Amino acid sequence: MASKEDLYQQFVEKAQLVSAKVSSIANEDDALEYVINLCGEKEACQLLASGCEADLSDKAEALCDAKQKKVIAAPGLKADLYKKLSAQAKKAGFDCIESGMREHLAGIDIGFTFAEYGIADTGTLMLDCPGEELRLATMVSEFHVCVLPKSKIKANSYAVEKMMLTRMKKTPDYLAFITGASRTADIERVLALGVHGPLELHILILED
Repeated sequence: MASKEDLYQQFVEKAQLVSAKVSSIANEDDALEYVINLCGEKEACQLLASGCEADLSDKAEALCDAKQKKVIAAPGLKADLYKKLSAQAKKAGFDCIESGMREHLAGIDIGFTFAEYGIADTGTLMLDCPGEELRLATMVSEFHVCVLPKSKIKANSYAVEKMMLTRMKKTPDYLAFITGASRTADIERVLALGVHGPLELHILILED
């Protein structure tokens, strides 16, 4: 049987092969700091309205500037952790939301979640997504940041089979399996990232 460290190393290797960015963190506060710093480094994610390339009136320019506020979506967090993140986001000049994803489909910069398990042989994250808000946060954000406790890394999907069967018998639910950033090669077999989901996947391995 593979050790905890062996599973960790395998997970990191496989996740990086599918373009995931993997980092280690000591605690949840480190995760919040990572999210705030990442959001600060990137440009605001907004769809450009038709005509934005033209000379605009002062009022129109002001409206465009107002649309550039960055948004962090963090549904499903523990109340105390969300409160901390929200306070840090406000201080940095960002919006932090835990609901209303449908109202921000063109402007979620960072989706912040916690994984239930990691699967080492494919570098896959397994997320319990019972509600639409959490599912949207993992799909319509430009960058997805996900925390994975190191102890939750399993060798393969068979290692979580019992849990899945028990859950399905008890209460059918929605489990998301996420492997790397969104990608497609549908158009002339040219690989494109971020077409059907986040452009980047950041995995934070939490030492526990």
